[in-house]
Amino acid sequence: MLKYYKKTLIIAVISAALIGTAFIDDMFEISKNLDIFSSLYREVNTSYVDEVEPAKLMRTGIDAMLKSLDPYTNYYSESEIEDVRFMSTGQYGGIGATIFQKKGDIVINEPYEGSPAQLAGLRAGDIITGIEGRPVKGKSSGDITTFLKGQPNTSVTLMIKRPGENKEMQKVLTRQEIKIKNVPYYSMLSESVGYIKLSGFTQNAGNEVKGALLDLKKNAGLKSVILDLRNNPGGLLLEAVNVTNVFVDRGQLIVTTKGKIADNNRSYKTLNSPVDLNIPVAVITNSQSASASEIVSGAIQDLDRGVIVGQRTFGKGLVQNTRPLAFNTQLKVTVAKYYVPSGRCIQALDYSHRNPDGSVGKVPDSLIKPYQTRNGRKVFDGGGVSPDFETESNSLSNITLSLLQKGLIFDYATAYRNKTTSIEAPKIFKLTDADFDDFVKFLSDKDYDYVTASEKTLEDYKDAAIKEKYFEAIRPDYEKLKTALKHDKQSDLLKHKEEIVKYLEQEIAGRYYYQKGKIEVSLKKDIDVKKAIEVLNNTPTYYSTLATKN
Repeated sequence: MLKYYKKTLIIAVISAALIGTAFIDDMFEISKNLDIFSSLYREVNTSYVDEVEPAKLMRTGIDAMLKSLDPYTNYYSESEIEDVRFMSTGQYGGIGATIFQKKGDIVINEPYEGSPAQLAGLRAGDIITGIEGRPVKGKSSGDITTFLKGQPNTSVTLMIKRPGENKEMQKVLTRQEIKIKNVPYYSMLSESVGYIKLSGFTQNAGNEVKGALLDLKKNAGLKSVILDLRNNPGGLLLEAVNVTNVFVDRGQLIVTTKGKIADNNRSYKTLNSPVDLNIPVAVITNSQSASASEIVSGAIQDLDRGVIVGQRTFGKGLVQNTRPLAFNTQLKVTVAKYYVPSGRCIQALDYSHRNPDGSVGKVPDSLIKPYQTRNGRKVFDGGGVSPDFETESNSLSNITLSLLQKGLIFDYATAYRNKTTSIEAPKIFKLTDADFDDFVKFLSDKDYDYVTASEKTLEDYKDAAIKEKYFEAIRPDYEKLKTALKHDKQSDLLKHKEEIVKYLEQEIAGRYYYQKGKIEVSLKKDIDVKKAIEVLNNTPTYYSTLATKN
């Protein structure tokens, strides 16, 4: 026995020595490379032929270094700390409007309902021409955003130009604490199906979902609920646990994190009493549902608490923590991977093994492993959460994409609002044929050209033929095909009228009823929502999907 203890002690001493040696080696490498970097940085600042900005040069170096890790590890300067706070709280001091830059103009994209911007009469499409008596021409949208933000109860004076009106308006706004809701909309879609739109995971997301469900339960006919996580990029991990807790019992394991440092290896269980353990749930996801959205959808699926409808999620299984640095700067750094209840990690890209060109590949199929839900259903890791009921992704036509990207649907909605005082409620609002004809007329002098897939293929064919010196022989055939393929924008407008009208109705409804109006209009022709309702209304299909599958 004494011999055994001596042997164990020797192994322990050797292991400690090896760990100590590795630690010393790491510290030496860090110290050496910091010394090299510092010397290089000083030498460039001193000797480079042109003047350089030291802070800008250092920021470039920091950003390039972090970019080599993953897209979620970021450095924030002192001036960007407010952005960090907004990401976690959803709160900031300002006027409550988003802006964008278009052809040199700073345009109001959307004033939030009830915000200082909305109460002062600002509309989407209004152009900001001046702030505090100074013109904004030449300023970026980022610069203007900084000017518009500020401490609550401070004022800001804006000069506004409204399209279609000649006279500029002066607006004095008092900044307030703006809180972006995680649940911008919830409602009954039918007598029996409730709907909750969750767009973020900042502080209080769980309570907002809880409050929405409790309110929906006041409807005596409520039998099932849809939780819409589409285009939700995620947020706070604890809020993902709290949102799931609305539907699952206290004490359930929702997510586990595992990292290089032992302190980052944690298990997160639900802590509160649920709102409803039995109501059928359909979670809608798409390719832009990421991070915390995937914790919720993955946990709901793994615990067989509900069905997933839509498209495969993004595949972000990485956890970030924020670390304070010198001079009031911060680092958001990836510290762990997360694993949903079945034990699977849904991370799709392997940042630890980059290709020689620096690109990142997906986890190969050979490394994807099967796991089991609580009822024994087979699920997989390595690439997002796959839906139980898959729908087609929303692939837009070239002409609709062009109209959206060039802002022409936005501009028409601005013109429509400026000449139309009111519209019907979003649930019944419809664009008339006369309205669509007016839109076509509006486009008559606008540039919205685009290249179809067939035209691009033909041009690629031409380039290859020129390179191989065959083009002159096929030129007549090429010209005939080019003429035949030349798209007729007028006919494309009619061909894709239904799709274009859908986006026109959303944009116009938003001018009168803000974000809630946009969502209400969009739900009327939503194939994912339609599928979710279909599944929830078919009780045998719903429960058989959640049953054990061999």
